[in-house]
Amino acid sequence: MDLRKLKTLIDLVSESSISELEITEAEGKVRIVKAAAAVPMAVPAAVAPVAVAAAPAPVSAPAVAPEAAAPAPAEAGRVIKSPMVGTFYRSSSPGSKAFVDVGSAVKEGDAVCIIEAMKIMNEIEADTAGTITRILCDNGQAVEFGQPLFVVE
Repeated sequence: MDLRKLKTLIDLVSESSISELEITEAEGKVRIVKAAAAVPMAVPAAVAPVAVAAAPAPVSAPAVAPEAAAPAPAEAGRVIKSPMVGTFYRSSSPGSKAFVDVGSAVKEGDAVCIIEAMKIMNEIEADTAGTITRILCDNGQAVEFGQPLFVVE
């Protein structure tokens, strides 16, 4: 694996919220693990049981809020999700018009954005017909596999 590709992979891992990436190619295998935040957490292990014992009550209250919020996007429309990890772009080049805006009508198979992964530009297509009601990512934002990008009604 060449050095540029390896650096790109390291940058993708460091800019995203994923903690581990493993890639196997003909030349070999590379595993990148982001563990900077995990090391300090392991040191105060003796204190953790006390915090965990107090945590269930507060955790249960916020758990209700996301469950209540989760059906709202599903009821409001269908979500187009990212099929890969990469960088989200609304247009094909910096000065170009965006593929879609809020209020744009799309058909199944229409390009809605580009996700750059390892210097390859991947057009993402709508998997349903409708009208774009929300754009959930900013231009140039790092996105993860399965992250919601658009809401279509």
